[in-house]
Formats: sequence, structure tokens, C-alpha cells
Amino acid sequence: MTAEVIQGASGKLHALHANLCTVIEGKSEVLAVVVKALAAGGSVLLEDVPGVGKTTLAKAIAKSIQAKFNRIQFTPDLLPADILGASIYNPSTGAFAFHPGPVFCNMLLADETNRASPRTQSALLEAMSEHQATIEGTCYPLEDPFFVLATQNPMEFHGTYPLPEAQLDRFLVQISLGYPSPEHTHRMLDAQRLAHPLDTLEAVMNGEELGDVMSQIQQVTVEESLTKYMVNLVEATRLLEGVKLGASPRGALMLYRAAQSAALYAGRDHVLPDDIQEMAPYVLAHRIMLTSKAKYSGVGKGHLVAKVVEQTAVPV
Repeated sequence: MTAEVIQGASGKLHALHANLCTVIEGKSEVLAVVVKALAAGGSVLLEDVPGVGKTTLAKAIAKSIQAKFNRIQFTPDLLPADILGASIYNPSTGAFAFHPGPVFCNMLLADETNRASPRTQSALLEAMSEHQATIEGTCYPLEDPFFVLATQNPMEFHGTYPLPEAQLDRFLVQISLGYPSPEHTHRMLDAQRLAHPLDTLEAVMNGEELGDVMSQIQQVTVEESLTKYMVNLVEATRLLEGVKLGASPRGALMLYRAAQSAALYAGRDHVLPDDIQEMAPYVLAHRIMLTSKAKYSGVGKGHLVAKVVEQTAVPV
């Protein structure tokens, strides 16, 4: 890639980040991770309490990239057909016609995913991994780009179904927005006194331009020593005391792509160890399953990943 192409792609990602920062106050670092995940072609799991801007963030992303946006409110009575679609009989023609569900879009907000049954949650697995949906024996490709932003409330457990490891592994990153500081809350109130910033948000790129950036990320160079470094990080998560299940091979692939995205975001055509270390906590922590003893003793997954990053030798 030429320097002009690299700077052009990096500029688009920074413009998207700046756009999101005008809507979500005081969360620049988290929003940068979301932008890198989007550019890497991955999905994001937001685990947070209600009212911190999860839905607003999804709408802001969709508007910034001129994407078709759909929202699904997950509830216990939601069925897979409510997500994927179904064939409906037409009496006038005497034939069944397929009616696509909300998953056929560019940006899908799966709100409070853990409130639906595991059967319904699993309807997203194929869509997130393969960007397609198989319905009644027919495979339907999804629109490109396709990006899932799922949310779950970690504070409520009654009537909820924790996402299984198989589904957690499909998310490139898991993050939390958290509460804004008093200063940023004050600025948010002032900014929304007359209108919401979403109302005047302008697009900074379209789907085709985002697709170009995604293809350029795949061309970012990763030296063999850094590839081995990522493998060592993933392997180390499986050997930690208190860990029942470490990061999967899919986790290694997603860390690789996330590091490439972080490098291009920084305006480089090659990955540095800093890119890997920056993205590792967001990519690997939710892929770790703790033993019961570690879980109830208060050991944090993020702390364990930070320990792995600290103890794994960095290639020189």
C-alpha cells in the first residue's frame, strides 16, 4: 500500500471516531476500540447498565457510514424466525414467499441479548461468523458490510440466559462504556438541551468506502515474530491457574485482525507489539472461562489477560 492509501484509510477511521465522540461524551478510548473492531469486520458485545448510550452508539455508527440499521429487543418470547425471517403463505398466489427478518441489514443492534432463550440467541451465530443465514434449507447472504452490536445488562440475572461460550467467541471485542464523568454528563445535558446530536450527525463514509478500508486492513504486514507472539499470548491464556478454558483459535485469528486494524488506524502499514498489547484485553478476556473457585474468589478476566501480556516475552 502507498502512503497516500494508508493515510486516506486512517483518516476515514479517525473521522468516524470523531463523529462518534460528538454523540457519546467522554468515551474516546472505548469508541476507538469500537471503530477498530468495525474496520476489522468484527462484532462488538457491550456489557453495561441501561442508559449509558449503547443504542445511541449503534445509531451513530449506522448514520456515520450510511448503513441500513435495524434493532431487535430481545425478550424471553422472541423466536429465531423473528430475527432471521420466515416464509409466509400468500392466499392470492397460493405460494409461500420469504420475508427477510431484521438481520438483513448492515448494522444490527441486538439489545439485551441475554434476555432471550439460548435457541433464539443461537440464531445469530451463523450470521456473525459467516455473514449468511440459512432459513428452511436455503442460504441467504447478508448485506455487506454486516456488523452486530449486542448488549447485555450485567446487573440483572432473573429471567436471563447468559450467553454461551460458543456465542461469546463470535464477538471480536467485549467492552463497557461505563458512566460518564460529572463534567461530561454536564456537557451532555447542555448538548441535548434543544436537540440530540444524532439529529445533525453527518455521514463520513459509505458502505463501499468502509469495504475498501476493510480490504486495506488485510494488507497490513505482520512479521513472523509478531505472529508467534500472538500465538504465545493465546496459548498462555490456556495455562493460567484458575482458567478452565482459554482463548480459542478463533480468538487468535481475531487478535491478528484487530492488531492489523489498530495499525492502520495509527497510519501504519505494519503491526507493532503495541497494537497487539492494546487490543489483547478487549479480544481475549471474554473468551476465557474461569474455574468455579477463581470465579467466586473475585478474579477478573481482564486482570488475567493483563497478567499474560505482562509475562509473555515481546519480540525484539
